[in-house]
Amino acid sequence: MTDREDPLDAIIDILKEPAGLTPDLTVLVMAEIERLPPPGAAATSVPWWRRSWTIRLRPVHGLGLVGGLAVLVLAFGLAGRRWGRSASPGEPRADAGQLTQFVLVAPEASAVTVVGDFNDWSMSATPLERAERDGLWYVTVPLVPGRYRYAFVVNGTVWRSDPEAPAGEDEFGRSNSVVTVGGT
Repeated sequence: MTDREDPLDAIIDILKEPAGLTPDLTVLVMAEIERLPPPGAAATSVPWWRRSWTIRLRPVHGLGLVGGLAVLVLAFGLAGRRWGRSASPGEPRADAGQLTQFVLVAPEASAVTVVGDFNDWSMSATPLERAERDGLWYVTVPLVPGRYRYAFVVNGTVWRSDPEAPAGEDEFGRSNSVVTVGGT
């Protein structure tokens, strides 16, 4: 090397020379490549449903997931009630097996409802219709077999037992009637 020659040129010349690869290195690399699975194949032989999974959620996403599940549970619970699994308060039972007619003669009445075990004693759930003659009031209610206590409420205030049915008293001392539906 002369004084005028740049030392950087000498380094560049050395780096331009091809590297010598030994045959052993090539054999080792090719053996590793042959052991790899083909492209697109799973890295393991364990089916996807048996592998471990890691799910990462931010707290806000976790709260959203819990809230969504709560809404689903509530929605299906209310849907089950509407489909006859249990009657809502003030509503006749939807899984009724037998129609039962309630009749009251009250010519002086302007409104009559029937209250009882079958509608949670609701004064608005089961209004009677007025017949065109003789002050007759009536309603037909679907009821599952069983024993029910009931009474009529005339004009929203007067509590009357059914004169055509067996009488009884409730836990408040009011006079009620009893109807048995079905074979029980």
